[in-house]
Amino acid sequence: MSNQTRVINIVTNERPISNETSRILKRKLEKNGFFIADVFDPKADLTVCIGGDGAFLRALHEYKFPDIPIVGINTGHLGFFQELSPYQLDEFIFRYEKGDYIIQELHPVEANICTRNSCIEIMGINEITIKGDKSRTIHLNISLDDSFLEKFSGDGVLISTPTGSTAYNYSLGGSIVDPRLDLLQITPIAPINTIAYRSFTSSLIVPRGSMIKIHPEYPFENSILVVTDGMEHKHNEIVEINLKMSDIKVKLLRLKNYDFWNKVKEKFL
Repeated sequence: MSNQTRVINIVTNERPISNETSRILKRKLEKNGFFIADVFDPKADLTVCIGGDGAFLRALHEYKFPDIPIVGINTGHLGFFQELSPYQLDEFIFRYEKGDYIIQELHPVEANICTRNSCIEIMGINEITIKGDKSRTIHLNISLDDSFLEKFSGDGVLISTPTGSTAYNYSLGGSIVDPRLDLLQITPIAPINTIAYRSFTSSLIVPRGSMIKIHPEYPFENSILVVTDGMEHKHNEIVEINLKMSDIKVKLLRLKNYDFWNKVKEKFL
């Protein structure tokens, strides 16, 4: 590590255990020569997020997916983003100063939502979901690049990253994907598969570089709800949604002994 001033952001949710962990971490970091920014510094060396996976996702969205490494301290339920526990603060500082870590680069999924009047871009580190507002059944014409894929009928579809494969995607029956792979997964939500409506009932895996194009049928333009990482976006008169893997990189700091599949076993088995 450099001897120059080393700036660190600490962001936290409002749980008492998170605030107490933040106070202790700040004191320990300052004792080791780090400077803790009073307000979020986009040029800091590192961001530490204290809370659960929800706090981690909110921080990424609030600070516009900053181009600096981020590490999580878990004060919530077992999560995939939160690398550390509060009792590991001294170990983390020691190993961070030694450079005993790796940077895992994650690519969000991005969507360009076009209405009759304008286009809006959103991103999700876990997933972007297109579903019926107020639990309506929706009908979506889905194409992959220039090939028509299906006319989907059901509650909606979810487009997940490998990182998000263990979240909402998994609860829908989608596959768990190693985050080292560059791909997107299209998972149906309550698809209708009858003589009248024929929809895919299992998830589809598409490679990086693919463009997923979704056109709602005309009567359903004002019944579409777009949800990114649990945050809702409602736009009237949606005519087209284009989704792809973003070129933006989220730099997740992991200690060198991190094992994704051990995390999967801890969470699900």
